[in-house]
Order: sequence, then structure tokens, then C-alpha cells
Amino acid sequence: MRGERKRMADVACVDLFCGAGGLTHGLISEGIRVVAGIDVDEACRHPFEANNAARFINEDVGRFAPKNLKELFGSAEVRVLAGCAPCQPFSTYAQRYDVVGSPRWGLLYQFGRLVKATRPHLVTMENVPSVAKHAVFEDFVETLQKMGYHVHQGVVDCSLYGLPQNRRRMVLLASRLGSIELVAPTHGRPTTVRAAIGRLTPITQGGAHPKDVLHAASKLSDLNLERIRASRPGGTWRDWPKHLVADCHRRETGHTYPGVYGRMVWDEPAPTLTTQFYGFGNGRFGHPEQDRAISLREGAILQGFPKSYSFIPDGDPVHFKALGRMIGNAVPVTLGEVIGRSIAAHLGIEAEKTRKRKGAVADDARKSLVA
Repeated sequence: MRGERKRMADVACVDLFCGAGGLTHGLISEGIRVVAGIDVDEACRHPFEANNAARFINEDVGRFAPKNLKELFGSAEVRVLAGCAPCQPFSTYAQRYDVVGSPRWGLLYQFGRLVKATRPHLVTMENVPSVAKHAVFEDFVETLQKMGYHVHQGVVDCSLYGLPQNRRRMVLLASRLGSIELVAPTHGRPTTVRAAIGRLTPITQGGAHPKDVLHAASKLSDLNLERIRASRPGGTWRDWPKHLVADCHRRETGHTYPGVYGRMVWDEPAPTLTTQFYGFGNGRFGHPEQDRAISLREGAILQGFPKSYSFIPDGDPVHFKALGRMIGNAVPVTLGEVIGRSIAAHLGIEAEKTRKRKGAVADDARKSLVA
């Protein structure tokens, strides 16, 4: 089967833990037909379905029945199971706490359960690099190998593939059809913050663009407004006058946190976005020159989402916390494209990338919602 030219309709992919659709959007743009995404967060239904020609299923992956997954795959000649189990239990931050017993810890085992029950031709997952240190990941890989999958895994620097962000992720590709690997990096030089968001209309802290409700910046306190005005791109709170430095940073233990209250640098990639990227004090998330944190839209663009990607229905209120979590937790679309390109190369698919990237994905999504 490998090396043959496959029709796009021959492939059916289901995206577990799909969130707002970052992975799905990237896969579709590279010719991989995603038929459904499964996620426990109902708020992700709109962005997933409004931007992708795929069905959103609001269910707990841990309780999802294999027979239902088989029905989603249908009669497709090639079945792909993709996803990113929530990464919080595997993060460096979480390692300071006892999270092994948390419900999220076992979600990767649930991923493995569905693989064993449905035996898709290809499996792909991504997570934080530190996931490889945990037994649950080792067990997942061992499960795949025992079932005859050829497994490729490695840490990917997303900035080398065009994502305007320093983001390293563990990516796994597995195939029952033969050896598979990730396509080589495409960018010798990382894409910069300037290239990604430099042309967006300026806005003020606490303000929003009149035609794009997501191009909105959180409001700063008077103290934080004074702090950001004293900040320089690439600098830290150590550059501030002493009266602006927080008490917790003045203590000896605070000296190890220079990455908060900082501005991004125009001609470098953005730092790794978290779910709280919209807050100036939560990391190096200050705009390079405007006195505010980056907007929700800017965060989405730095995650590889198109500027037109819709996250909430027209007229709905903008909730920074909910949208920040949705955007920050997403698989970057750019990484989804890399994974999709790797699968397409493995299967011999010639993706209709130009057509897809000119808006056909959004058109198909709108048609599917009307239907």
C-alpha cells in the first residue's frame, strides 16, 4: 500500500482530545480527511466544526466505545487515529506535584485501549517532551510495537517548521504499513514574531479591534501599565526601577523567575505560549512595542491558526480565561501540517494543499454545518 497514490476519500482520521481543532486543521490542509474529533469540552464544538469539515463529538475519550470509533472510520481503506492526551500531568511544572493519581494521567492508556480495540493503520500523538520520562508513554510505545507497528518518535522544534514560536513537542508516528518518519525541517531560520503579527492593527490594553473580537487585549492595572512601559523587548523585571519590582521577586527565591513580566522580541520567535498568554505577568507575553499583553488573536496566530479562524459564535462574549485555555492547549496548526505531510508522504497522497489553504477547508466546514 505504501508508495501507491491514494484517493483522499480512502483515508479516514479521528482526532482524540481534539480541542479547538489545531491538529485537525493541519491534517486537513495536507490532504488527510478527518471525519470527527472527540473532546470532553463542549466549548470546542464551535471552533472545531466552524473551521473544519468534520464532526465534533462531546464525549470523554476514556469512556468512548471502540464500536463507535469503528463506525466513524466506516469503510475507509486507511484508518488513522490521532490525538494529544492532555499534557498537564507530564509537564515539568506538574512533576513537582503528585499527579500520578489524577484522572488525566491515565488518558494515554485510554488512547492505547482504543488502538488495541480498533487496530488503525496509523497512529500519531504529540505531547510535551517530558512525557517520554513516564512509564505511561513507555507502555504506550510497547503496546504499539507488540501489535506490529513501526514506531517513530522524537522531539520536534516547531520553529524549524515555520511556527513563529519556540515550542518543542514529542511527536510519535506509528504505522502497520511499514516504516514511517517525520518529514525534515522546512525552515533554516525560525519565523519571527514580526512576520506573524507585525501587521495587525494596533490596539490598547483593555481594548479590542472593532472587526475582530478576538484581537482583544486584557486590561492592565495601573501598576502593570507602569511596569510594561519600563520593559524592553527581551528584557526582564530586573531592568525596572526598584519600586516596580514585586515583593516575591525581591526575595532570593524570586531571582530564578526572570521569564515573567517580559516583552517579546520582534525579530525572534515567540516564547512557548501557555494557557495564560494573554496576561502580561504570566510570562514573556508583552507585545514588543505596544503597552499591553498580546491579544487572543495574536496568540492564536503564534499557534499557527489562520487569522480568520473562528473560536466563538458571532455575538458571544469574549472570555479571556476560556479562550486562552483553548488556544494555549491546542496542537499548533503548523505541527498538524507537518504530521499530515508525513502521513501523506507515507501513503503516497498528493495533497491538494493550494486549494485547501485558499479557503476550501472553511467552505467545507460551513457546508457541513448547514447540512
